[in-house]
Amino acid sequence: MSTPVLATKLFAPARRRQLVARPRLVALVDETLDPHQRLTLVSAPAGFGKTTLLADWLAGLDQRRPEARVGWVSLDDGDNDLTRLLAHVIAALGSVGLDVAPQTSTDLAALVNDVTRAVEDPPGQQWVLVLDDYHVIAAAEVHEAVGFLLDHLPDQVHLLMTTRSDPPLPLARLRTRGQLTEVRAADLRFTPDEAEQFFTRAMGLDLTTDDVHALEQRTEGWAAGLQLAALSLRGLPQRGEVARFIDAFTGSNRFVIDYLVDEVLAQQTDSVHDFLLRTAVLDKLTGALCDALTGRTDGGRTLAALEGSNLFLVPLDDQRTWYRYHHLFADVLRVRLLAQHPDQPRQLHRRASDWYSAHCYAEDAVRHAFEAEDFERAGYLVEQAIPTVRRNRQDVLMLTWLSALPDPVRRRSPVLSAFSGWSLLMTGDLDGADARLDDAEAALEAGARDQAIRAAWADTEDLRTAPATIAVFRAALAQARRDVPGTVRHARSALDQAGPDDHFIRGAGFGLLGLAAWAAGDVREGLSTFGQAVRALHAAGNLVDELDTTVVLADMWVTAGRPSRARRLHEQALQSATSNGEPYPRATADLHVGLAELDRELGELADAEDHLETARVLRERSSITENRYRWYVVSAQVRAAVGDYASAVRLLDEGEPLYRRGFYPELRPIAATRARFHIVDGSLEAATAWADDRGLTVDDEPDYLHEYEHLTLVRLLLASGRPELSSVLTLLERLHTAAVDAARDGSVLEIRVLQALAHHGSGDLPAALAVLGRALAEAPEPDSYVRLYLDEGEPMLALLRDAAAVREPDEYGEVARTYARKLLDRVDAPSSVPTQQPLVDPLSQRELEVLRLLDSELTGPEIARRLYVSVNTLRTHTKRIFTKLDVNTRTAAVRRAREHGLL
Repeated sequence: MSTPVLATKLFAPARRRQLVARPRLVALVDETLDPHQRLTLVSAPAGFGKTTLLADWLAGLDQRRPEARVGWVSLDDGDNDLTRLLAHVIAALGSVGLDVAPQTSTDLAALVNDVTRAVEDPPGQQWVLVLDDYHVIAAAEVHEAVGFLLDHLPDQVHLLMTTRSDPPLPLARLRTRGQLTEVRAADLRFTPDEAEQFFTRAMGLDLTTDDVHALEQRTEGWAAGLQLAALSLRGLPQRGEVARFIDAFTGSNRFVIDYLVDEVLAQQTDSVHDFLLRTAVLDKLTGALCDALTGRTDGGRTLAALEGSNLFLVPLDDQRTWYRYHHLFADVLRVRLLAQHPDQPRQLHRRASDWYSAHCYAEDAVRHAFEAEDFERAGYLVEQAIPTVRRNRQDVLMLTWLSALPDPVRRRSPVLSAFSGWSLLMTGDLDGADARLDDAEAALEAGARDQAIRAAWADTEDLRTAPATIAVFRAALAQARRDVPGTVRHARSALDQAGPDDHFIRGAGFGLLGLAAWAAGDVREGLSTFGQAVRALHAAGNLVDELDTTVVLADMWVTAGRPSRARRLHEQALQSATSNGEPYPRATADLHVGLAELDRELGELADAEDHLETARVLRERSSITENRYRWYVVSAQVRAAVGDYASAVRLLDEGEPLYRRGFYPELRPIAATRARFHIVDGSLEAATAWADDRGLTVDDEPDYLHEYEHLTLVRLLLASGRPELSSVLTLLERLHTAAVDAARDGSVLEIRVLQALAHHGSGDLPAALAVLGRALAEAPEPDSYVRLYLDEGEPMLALLRDAAAVREPDEYGEVARTYARKLLDRVDAPSSVPTQQPLVDPLSQRELEVLRLLDSELTGPEIARRLYVSVNTLRTHTKRIFTKLDVNTRTAAVRRAREHGLL
């Protein structure tokens, strides 16, 4: 289900009839359409005429710049939810001819790709996306998303925003590059000539030049101050009164504004005054809504009259049905309402909430219920809205609502309590989540005893499935606490309570059962059960979560010793994610990270880096997911593979805070990975401190949840020479037996490698060769591993050299010798790039692959689909190829590549 789009947010304000022409500012904003400009920033405090300037700029744009098309989005607090904002951005672009497919998630790469395709026709066209009132945005993910658009939108599309304060965007960089046009308060201030035109022509006041100059000086050209002064002066027909008013027009802005607003309001009729105060609580006004608050029937006519009198009313659409008050004017009205009628604001907010709810505006209905401090009603409305908000992945909005509800309101509702528990689980507060789930169960029991309690709950699908949902969340909590039996118990409870069509519950239940089996080390059961989860999610039509599960399934296949199966799963999932032209960024980013990890294991570091760069661009921006930390871990492993251990450790340090204990078992703790880097780098003291802190010993019993740590301990003991070799081998044998029994062939191979290193370190080469050769002979995919050996550093290289030099080996020794020579050839090879390439900066294997596809009939999007990357990522590869080949076109790149023997 797509996010609802409010049409009123897409209309630019009409140019006022009494507007003063300001060609100097219009010309400045026209620089927006310079091909090199990325952003035009109109930044000034309230009341400086930012939106009015854009209305003036738009009025004659089709004559000045007929190639320009402008899409408009009026921002409000609700746009701090990225999903909601992007829905309106896409609608605004569509309104001016950019056919952008609606997104089901915060997929910025897909949005950029769609825009890039759309701007190709007609040629020479320019587009501007206006984000009005950007200062209402506080969410970091929204700022990140806008920064992403600034960096990646095609040159034909420009951003223009109005704001009261500078946004946290790369303004300095854009300014240095000459890609930023700025309109500041100093530019917006009325000049003396403009002020005179405003007072005498626009407002029809008979003022002398000295009068205008005095007002212009005292307001410092502030548009709102000039307008307030003009409205006050309209009621002063006598010249002496005008002079006295101007003489008294001094003091700080706050007192002057208070005085002027009092004068303006005092000149209104009682009917208009009452209308203004009662509707002051609204941030959007339409006739029927105003009638609901005032109890009258003339809302539409009153709004039209207020607009005609230029009384700080801004139209929000071109039909003149929706308006808003000037922000400053609204603020003053609300202060006066509270002072004169302190009991009315809550009542008015409740009426607004009722009207919005009756007209299916859920977000506005909830917001006004909160403003009314009617938290019981707010909770009921949130219950009603959660299914839609959850389907639209408006997680920020839901978490905001849940955190704003008082504890008693949350506790009386099983749905609110359950999803509050989910929110705490995702932030890592496991104890808090547990308490919320207790509240949910207690609420269900209370409702079963008392029908009146149950009648207060919204009748939704979430209420019907609440018991099963609570069980799913409890299973996730148990998983986070490494409680495998608890995970199984709660997951089975969820499945027992789920109906045949409750596909989401069934997918979650089977998924957690599969993860529990995996955490227990039973990879066979894990693969089987997790497969049922994938099928349930597919039946639910939940493609994003279905794709996410591929990452887990692939990890299981790697544990089972089948990296090639893991690779096929990733590639098939990527094809599914991009086949309909609307890739899903969260899953797609994780899939690229998975492919990077597989490429790194094969020793294809350039390809791994390409996948990581793609994943970096696509990484989830709208919510916290458990996979976000993995990008840093795999990036660290790539840096470690080239010996850059300092960068590797730094990347782990950056990624560790992103790890969330939750739905996936912690099988490869970051701290243990950091210890492995320290061991190879010779920093044994740091690694020893880690082992001591974990309390690991060679006498520990096998446990798959701690296998990675135990194998790290073995590496530390081998590097430090303690304790006795027999103790290390005994631990490894226990681990080996457990891995064999559970069909964890990936673990078996790693354990055998360490056994071979232990024997070789003690001087027993025959035993080392026998263990290594047997491991290679029995491994399902021995050629899928390279870094498993090379990451061990010099001890493994010494073993490989001895294995390669052995004479007349036995059967297993021959296997070890053959594989050792292969690995040593890779280590000794100067480069994986063909030697016939006489380039200063050689092409990577990934770039050569792209180059070969450029030498075909395939289009850019077709090449991107063939490579399972976005069009934007393909463009990045192409630019690098062009730079290295010193060309500017695809044809020239193919020709130059042939000259260098690359094709």
